[in-house]
Amino acid sequence: MIEPTQEKLVYNPKELEPLLQLSKNTINALLRSGRLRSVRVGRRYLIPRDAVQQFLAGTAQS
Repeated sequence: MIEPTQEKLVYNPKELEPLLQLSKNTINALLRSGRLRSVRVGRRYLIPRDAVQQFLAGTAQS
């Protein structure tokens, strides 16, 4: 599972790029497809920590 240095409850897509070692475009595609669960606040996507853990475990809901 992902073990960030700080206990963050939510991440933005830019913060996930180095953690998941994925490009900005790939993360955005995962968000749009629903494979990576997120909450949209205005124009921003916020990704809960448990959604990242589910994605990494392969149990993300489609």
